[in-house]
Amino acid sequence: MKKIMNRMQDSTPKFFITLRNIGVTLAAVSAAVFESHVVLPTIITDVAGYLVVAGTVMGAVSQSAVLYEEE
Repeated sequence: MKKIMNRMQDSTPKFFITLRNIGVTLAAVSAAVFESHVVLPTIITDVAGYLVVAGTVMGAVSQSAVLYEEE
């Protein structure tokens, strides 16, 4: 468990930082769709559910990528 925590705190490559931000944005937009008080078609809420999962996984996996610089 300590290795995982250290890996999450290490520096992340720029590509994965961008990917993480996209994942967090997808999850946030999907959460906003769920919290809206407007009646939306079922397909939109279904897609929003999938985007929450995809965004969360994308953010977690991207954060665990570590930048190893050769010395």
